[in-house]
Amino acid sequence: MSRICELTGKGRQVGHNVSHANNKTKRVFLPNLQNVTLMSEKLERSFKFRVSTHGLRSVEHNGGLDNWLLKTSDEKLSANAQKIKRELIKAQAAA
Repeated sequence: MSRICELTGKGRQVGHNVSHANNKTKRVFLPNLQNVTLMSEKLERSFKFRVSTHGLRSVEHNGGLDNWLLKTSDEKLSANAQKIKRELIKAQAAA
């Protein structure tokens, strides 16, 4: 399973460990991913995601999962999140 946030697209970053003698060795910075269940108010269902803590704070700041999905571009979202976004758009059009 890849280390990528399903909602923000945040992935690993590469950098260096730097010693006191200024020796540099490659290292990887991984996002802090958590398994969470988020509730969609319009669809009245809950969905499981693997989200970074930064992404989770962003979702809460934007007023929940529905608002976040509708505002975010499809390139950042995972296939599962894109599917839920299409369901939301259909539900909005029907209402």
